[in-house]
Amino acid sequence: MGGYGLYVWGSFGCGLAVLAWNALSPRLARRALMRQMTESE
Repeated sequence: MGGYGLYVWGSFGCGLAVLAWNALSPRLARRALMRQMTESE
């Protein structure tokens, strides 16, 4: 990769982490909201 392997793979890893966060964040927020709704009843 011409000396840019660390940059390329680091960028790939950061992008993958962002995609994973975008997939998990709504699920965690929904779980917290459902828990909050059941506790308030």
